[in-house]
Amino acid sequence: MNDLIDDEGAAGNSPEFTVSELSGAVKRTVEGAFSHVRVRGEVGRLSLPRSGHIYLDLKDDRSVLASVVWKGVANRLTHKPEEGMEVIATGRLTTFPGQSKYQLVIDDLQPAGAGALMAMLEKRRKALAAEGLFDDARKQRLPFLPEVIGVVTSPSGAVIRDILHRLRDRFPRKVLIWPVAVQGPKCAPEVANAIRGFNALTPGGALPRPDLLIVARGGGSLEDLWGFNEEAVVRAAAESAIPLISAVGHETDTTLIDYASDYRAPTPTGAAEKAVPVRMDMLNWLRQQEGILTRGITGALTARQQRLTDLGRALPRPEALMEPARQRLDLASLRLAPALASRTKDARAQLERLSSRLDPALDRAVARKRLALGERAAGLTPARLAGVARQGRRDLDRLAARLDPQRLTARTSQMEEQLAAVRARFAQAAVQSVSRRREALDGLERLRRTLGYQETLGRGYAVIRAGEDVLTTKAQAEGHAAMEIQFADGRLGVTPTGATPKAAPKKSGKAGAKSGGGKPKPPEGGQGSLF
Repeated sequence: MNDLIDDEGAAGNSPEFTVSELSGAVKRTVEGAFSHVRVRGEVGRLSLPRSGHIYLDLKDDRSVLASVVWKGVANRLTHKPEEGMEVIATGRLTTFPGQSKYQLVIDDLQPAGAGALMAMLEKRRKALAAEGLFDDARKQRLPFLPEVIGVVTSPSGAVIRDILHRLRDRFPRKVLIWPVAVQGPKCAPEVANAIRGFNALTPGGALPRPDLLIVARGGGSLEDLWGFNEEAVVRAAAESAIPLISAVGHETDTTLIDYASDYRAPTPTGAAEKAVPVRMDMLNWLRQQEGILTRGITGALTARQQRLTDLGRALPRPEALMEPARQRLDLASLRLAPALASRTKDARAQLERLSSRLDPALDRAVARKRLALGERAAGLTPARLAGVARQGRRDLDRLAARLDPQRLTARTSQMEEQLAAVRARFAQAAVQSVSRRREALDGLERLRRTLGYQETLGRGYAVIRAGEDVLTTKAQAEGHAAMEIQFADGRLGVTPTGATPKAAPKKSGKAGAKSGGGKPKPPEGGQGSLF
């Protein structure tokens, strides 16, 4: 009967752990045994949240290892992980008590050899080609003789010296250099910003916009040239409105920017040769063309002169052409005087015949009209004219008597009083109308101030803007690196914590940063030296 009752002391000396204590003990054990490990595997599930951290799985044919790359480490990675990519991860193993699992915290991530890089490069090339970034229809023709050439390269290498030397030998042009890093993690963003920066210049501005761009770098390994395989650089080259020549590496080196550029040069020196023609060759060609043109003009003039001479021999003399006409003129002048006399005689005879045919009754009618006119003229005596004048004066006096001055004055005063009354009414109506409209306007102004946001600012609120946009949510604010807050008494520009504002391209070298724009001016008509 006693065996059926549990004995409280039967548990022995086994310690009891809380869940947190046991999880902490496991965490210390795992981190102590695997504080630094290198793991080779294939990238499986990949997650890129907005926090900047990278969550991925490393897997092989039998197991999966959860891994995480914190934001600070992710920004330093030279190769961003992609699904299916074989990598070697260096880091430490730890546990995540919240989900009772272990994971690898990665401090460095590198592709597992050149084969992995080539596989990732081919995958990226096919994806960008499917978007049409490498199509020949997108490529532009290079200008025959550009006025300004923009060069994107390192200012301290031999590449820029070779380009400037070859341009000076062939055809000196004005060159603008945008210094960038040509390898390492800064290469891709700086090269993409340089291409877009040259395209953003205003044509005809203080700093001229280049007519041609050259992106150049010397030879190197696949890892050294990897910055020119990044998607940001390829898209910037494809979007460039300025024709672009890529000259990255040696003739056997191929990067993705070569597919997106308008022309791929085998070397930086070859890019300079493609950019401008040889000045002496052009001068010689012009001299040859001038000689051909001169000989052609001379031959054409000689042939036309000979043709004109041949045609002139077949023409008759000018005197021979004029002699028949002169003779006809003399004969006509001799016949003119007798013909004029005969014509006058015939016209006089015809006039006499017509005058003899006039009706004698017409003469009698004319005589009657003349007699009646004489009688009427005789009736207009001075006495009769004086009587007519006196009658007209009397009629005029009667009309003047009807116009009484007093009556006119009274009528004028009455009209002036009516006009003054009308003016007073108009003035009173105008004052009342202006007063009503002023009161309505004041009411609308008070309503506007009451409903406007500026009155709200006076009560302790603020308006947040990014450019011309008003931000109302946190999600909208997270997408901007610089914002402006409007208070009741003015505006204040702020930068959110954790934002990464776009920086202007850095100038390489301490001396360049101290001296600013103190480079020596290039000599007139030639190319200034950077060195």
